[in-house]
Amino acid sequence: MFSHFGICVADLDRSLRFYCDALGFVPAESHEIGNEFARLMELDRVELRSQFIRREEVAIELLGFAEPAPLGDPVRRPINQLGLTHLSFRVDDLEGTAARIAGLGGTVLEQTRTRFDFSGTALDFVYCTDPDGVRIELMDLGS
Repeated sequence: MFSHFGICVADLDRSLRFYCDALGFVPAESHEIGNEFARLMELDRVELRSQFIRREEVAIELLGFAEPAPLGDPVRRPINQLGLTHLSFRVDDLEGTAARIAGLGGTVLEQTRTRFDFSGTALDFVYCTDPDGVRIELMDLGS
């Protein structure tokens, strides 16, 4: 059974606000994690806050590292790079969700906007990113 997936974030409070206010997640359990997880995480020392968020059956663990500090640049990965490429959400109000994403520190990639008719149903898609560059697909699949 699938449990959850984790996202390392630069600012845990900002990411918590982003995923809850923009995408409808709710805060769930939170844990202070220390060196007891260093071996599992393949790190010498670990100090972080783990904040779970949930929406229906989906659970995301936001990982706010104090030690070691998060690595990398907050840029979206190429869609054809091996590994996890994006999160995808069905929405009823694509415009409103995109506006919330932009207002909470994310980026809406308007150049990716794709609309077409599929068997009489209007489909509407756009890619966005969270504040750390994680690619998010919004899909309005009509009614």
